[in-house]
Amino acid sequence: MTDSIMNKAATMEIPINSNGDTGTLTEDDSLEQDLQQVMVSGPNLNETSIVSGGYGGTAEGIIPTSSIKGSAASPFVPITHLFCLCSCVCVTISGCSTSGSNMHHSSSSSSMTAEETTRGVAVEKLETVKKWGLNTYKCTKQMISERFGRGSRTVDLELEAQIEVLRDTKRKYENVLRLARALTNHFYNMVQTQHALGDTFADLSQKSPELRDEFGYNAETQKLLCKNGETLLGAINFFVSSINTLVNKTMEDTLMTIKMYENARLEYDAYRSDLEELSMGPRDAVAMARIEAAQQQYQVQKDKYERLRSDVAIKLKFLEENKVKVMHKQLLLFHNAISAYFAGNQQQLEQTLKQFNVKLKPPGADKPSWLEEQ
Repeated sequence: MTDSIMNKAATMEIPINSNGDTGTLTEDDSLEQDLQQVMVSGPNLNETSIVSGGYGGTAEGIIPTSSIKGSAASPFVPITHLFCLCSCVCVTISGCSTSGSNMHHSSSSSSMTAEETTRGVAVEKLETVKKWGLNTYKCTKQMISERFGRGSRTVDLELEAQIEVLRDTKRKYENVLRLARALTNHFYNMVQTQHALGDTFADLSQKSPELRDEFGYNAETQKLLCKNGETLLGAINFFVSSINTLVNKTMEDTLMTIKMYENARLEYDAYRSDLEELSMGPRDAVAMARIEAAQQQYQVQKDKYERLRSDVAIKLKFLEENKVKVMHKQLLLFHNAISAYFAGNQQQLEQTLKQFNVKLKPPGADKPSWLEEQ
């Protein structure tokens, strides 16, 4: 056992040179030669790059060792330099991690901002739908209560009477408009027939020498009637156009305002009934807050109702004045034109059209134009 240990110790003390042979070099020289051999046979530290972050890392994680200051004549790398190198690698890795965390934080902030914006829009739409649903419920409840006689209704007797008169007047004027259009259509067909009949009489007058005078008289009469008929058609068409404007534009605009007024009246009564019900209940803190909110909504609806009621009253007044002025002119035109035509007074008929500034289409124009202008 002792001999074996001594042999091993002797073997450990045998120096090994660079070629693996024994030599008589000193300890320092043999150590230096061995390190030189390792440095020559191994990778060159001056040409080696250290990559942090694994494969495919960015240039920020590459540190060339040639930048580390050392002795130019010695191939050794001091231990302090290795520590500095490790520190640089750690700093670079931590820097990459910090940059990555900053980018992640920025993207997270952007996503959070977009999410908050979307959530805000959704909440706003939800509030709008909620208000609309609550308002619809109250108005429906008020309408059903009025229909069954259980709810009270705000009534302006004078304004309601004027509105009813307007609706009745509109129905009657629509009937006048329908009959005037029918008259225009029938009269236009008659004028077209007279025109064709006059052309036929004129042709027969040329081809029938024995009846030339008789056919000629009738041809001239039909042509004269056709000319006067076209003049009367111009007057009737102007009458129809004016009545159509009065009924379907002026009156309809006023009725649209009346419809808005009636909706505002229903909302006003609905919020008024709601406020009355709350006022009859308990008077604790929660109830008082509800009463105050209901009072504010009631005031808003009241202002809207009163504003539209004033608008309706003004429009009804102006509509009545406009209706009298327009109908006075149109009825006078219609009477004078019809009377002059059937009396055979061509001069009076033309004078009537000039008096009311009715312009006829030039000769040769298409005859259906009188109906197309409506």
